[in-house]
Amino acid sequence: MLRKLFPHPYLTLLLIITWMLLVNHLKLGSLVFAVILGTIIPIITAPYWPDRPLLRNPVAIIGYILIVLYDIVKSNFIVAGIVLFKPKTKLQSAWITVPLDLRTPEAITVLAGTITMTPGTVTADMSGDGKALLIHCLHAPDPDSVRDEIKSRYEARLMRIFE
Repeated sequence: MLRKLFPHPYLTLLLIITWMLLVNHLKLGSLVFAVILGTIIPIITAPYWPDRPLLRNPVAIIGYILIVLYDIVKSNFIVAGIVLFKPKTKLQSAWITVPLDLRTPEAITVLAGTITMTPGTVTADMSGDGKALLIHCLHAPDPDSVRDEIKSRYEARLMRIFE
């Protein structure tokens, strides 16, 4: 019964939190509406998610989100410094191929989105076999260290969450 009412409990929780952040005030009516949306939307979309992703370590998601938010803020300052103060001739843009150990599509999507959300980097393509991402970096004097940091900082954590 509970499984039918909440087919995707994490999505329900995410929708409730997102709605409350969008409304930007804590009132009973807003919370009730958020719970209604958080219940109805997953029920309606459940048929489109026949193979929903398994989360091996849901608690690790909180740590991952905090690291990504920290990296986004830090990268904003770094990119602002590059744009404002680094001469164009000293800019070292690079295309970097990151081989993937991740295998689930959801984990690869989260990694690609994380890279794109972090200022100064963008995920441009994925190999046909799904075993590598092509990333463009605004300034990467050492492309190998960028690749290694992505693998250790993001991919390793996503493997603990999804695989």
